[in-house]
Amino acid sequence: MSNKNYLVLIRIISLVVPLLVAFLLFFPAKLNLGDWVYYIPTFNAFLNTATSIFLIAALIAIKNKKIKWHQALMTTGFSLGAIFLLTYVLYHSSVTTTIFGDGNGDGLLSDTELGLVSISRPIYVGILISHIALSAIVIPLVLTSLFYALNARIEEHKNIVKYTFPIWLYVSITGVIVYLMVSPYYMHE
Repeated sequence: MSNKNYLVLIRIISLVVPLLVAFLLFFPAKLNLGDWVYYIPTFNAFLNTATSIFLIAALIAIKNKKIKWHQALMTTGFSLGAIFLLTYVLYHSSVTTTIFGDGNGDGLLSDTELGLVSISRPIYVGILISHIALSAIVIPLVLTSLFYALNARIEEHKNIVKYTFPIWLYVSITGVIVYLMVSPYYMHE
């Protein structure tokens, strides 16, 4: 496949993945994959934490001109991100979305429940919206950064990672924050 075809593939993946995730979040019919899926959010929080650590370590490695370490750390970070995406899709294809503040798990946020979470709900929603928006933006950035690195287009790689790195790190860290904030409301059927 030519470089142009890879870049087209990156665009397709960058469009399909957010559309698939949106579809799964709003599609009412869910697959029955078993109770093990209820452990996925915790696993995904671990993946996001590890990804954040690998991203920071990779930055330190490249700043110290340890290119092989940088490559290994970024390959691991990318792999963790791919595993995260797979398990995220599995989870949302089989479990309805948890609502922050829904203490009784009925899928609705009553006035009483809203009163209990008060100011923390808009904070949660703000973090969640920024996390979701930037997670869609980071997909093409990560794939293009990887493409440039694998094709030894280092100057182009350096130029795009100025944007990719902080967005990817933000998405990884806020993924953990969102999990920590919403996890008290997870219901296991």
